[in-house]
Amino acid sequence: MGVVSEFFVLSNGVRIPKLGFGTWKIPDEAAPQAVAEALAVGYRHIDTARVYRNERGVGKGLSASGLPREEVFVTTKVPSGLKDPALVGEFIDESLRRLGTDYVDLLLIHGPKPWPPGPDDDSRTYFSENSAVWDEMAKALDRGLLKAIGVSNFEIPDLENLLATSPIAPMVNQIELRIGYPETELVAFCSGHGILVEAYSPLGTGLLLGHPEIVVVADRLGVTVPQLCIRYVLEKGAVPLPKAAHRDHMVANTLVDFAIPADEMAVLDAIRIEPQD
Repeated sequence: MGVVSEFFVLSNGVRIPKLGFGTWKIPDEAAPQAVAEALAVGYRHIDTARVYRNERGVGKGLSASGLPREEVFVTTKVPSGLKDPALVGEFIDESLRRLGTDYVDLLLIHGPKPWPPGPDDDSRTYFSENSAVWDEMAKALDRGLLKAIGVSNFEIPDLENLLATSPIAPMVNQIELRIGYPETELVAFCSGHGILVEAYSPLGTGLLLGHPEIVVVADRLGVTVPQLCIRYVLEKGAVPLPKAAHRDHMVANTLVDFAIPADEMAVLDAIRIEPQD
């Protein structure tokens, strides 16, 4: 089945499928069909978050698929604004109810600072708050409610804080990583500390689809631009999380069992496309 049947191994030994299905901006009412179709075409890794407002729909899709729970890797996220450790246990219980499952495979802190930021957030690190939330997640990990824990959108200082204050290092950092935005220093830091990188929006939320240099490389390799973008993330040793609304796109996004030659990677690495607000 190609990439959809391949795995990375997290620092605690948990296997995580190399290709995930992202559900950002998929409405709750559309999520059951989207998730069920993604699982039907071979995905075994579903990524959601409380702030996506579709955990219930994702859970319905998981149930409708008929797959055994242990065959699907499910990620959700603590909102970036939840910095009170006393609320973490209640949050996890509610996510489990919404998803209709006894455990979550991966729980992430969605961001190191609340979003949207408050008036004083430029000068605040939230280091102590993140450490306290992290400690509660670690307790849930010990209780078996979670199989793995990690973070999202954390920069090097945010990661260094958790590494210094907890015996459990983040197992994942989910960030924006794509052609034009390779995050070389952050990816190297994560790799050096056994933190697997996941890449949300590997197509740049459509920003990359018509880029002429990317189109030329895709044409030379005989693949589509989305396939090239997804493969680029895999070549970086990271987990791409593409989203697709239609079944044919879901299928096409799994057909990435090719290698990008070193000279073509150099072309792609030289492209710079900054994130758009």
